[in-house]
Amino acid sequence: MSQRFRTPRRALAAAAATAALALPLAACGTGSDGDPDHGSAMGGMHHGATPSASVSASDDGMASMPGMDTASTANGLAAAEDGYAMTSPASALPAGRAAAYRFAITGPDGRPVTDFAVDQTKRMHFYAVRSDLTGFQHLHPAMAGNGTWTAPLATLRPGTWRLYASFTPGSGAGKGKGFVLSRTVKVSGMVMTSPLPQASGTVTVDGYTVAVKGDPMAGMAHQLTATVSRDGKPVTDLQPYLATYAHLTAFHQGDLAFAHLHPETKADGGHGGPTLTFHAEFARSGNWRLFLQFRTGGKLHTAALTLRVG
Repeated sequence: MSQRFRTPRRALAAAAATAALALPLAACGTGSDGDPDHGSAMGGMHHGATPSASVSASDDGMASMPGMDTASTANGLAAAEDGYAMTSPASALPAGRAAAYRFAITGPDGRPVTDFAVDQTKRMHFYAVRSDLTGFQHLHPAMAGNGTWTAPLATLRPGTWRLYASFTPGSGAGKGKGFVLSRTVKVSGMVMTSPLPQASGTVTVDGYTVAVKGDPMAGMAHQLTATVSRDGKPVTDLQPYLATYAHLTAFHQGDLAFAHLHPETKADGGHGGPTLTFHAEFARSGNWRLFLQFRTGGKLHTAALTLRVG
């Protein structure tokens, strides 16, 4: 840790940020991000569940101070990077019911950040992924005036979950830079893991077949294409979702490294498809679990498939 994070002023500021997170849920307010693009859930999860209070505890060994990275940066596995940190009092969440996860992003001065730039129509993208990649949620939490974010998670299966915050500061030292920070939580109960499905270029969800093509190599930029069809016919009525026709994220098998595959197809009315293109960069080789989200008829669909990266 650098010397600048050892000063009493920094420590007091970080402690104050953590204390603010422990406020009752009602104090978090409703924020300003509620809309139909709220998020997606898989694996027995549902949308719009009423959140319940989370369990307050320290995160599994990760200190809530800026500058204390717990893993390599630039892959979403660190709790802090370049002086920005994801802080939370919760290291556990209840099983069998919806739960609210509260967190804050602190800046280099140790204070909660409240100014965030808009990225794909949102100031914060939040993801919850189970360690075996069988669970996935993509939410857009609400921020209270004190910088506390509240993510209303749908029911989580027992096991270890990694929670990611993807954001861009709107001011300060990190203005304009995209960050992905994460922490882990435990969900109590009997843990039943499932093997990762084998790599496949196609998957069917809600009657739609999604085919992904591309031969990505680790550390290199590549283009991936996703084609959506239904009953063997091309789908051309994709509706806008987060300012594009599909949102694509990926997580590495084993360490859960994060990759956001940026869409190259802009939304222009409700007639998207059937083919969508994405700019893909994967940090390492191996199996990645892809979650592609798209909307038709006002309903959000989430297709999951395994991609092998060389």
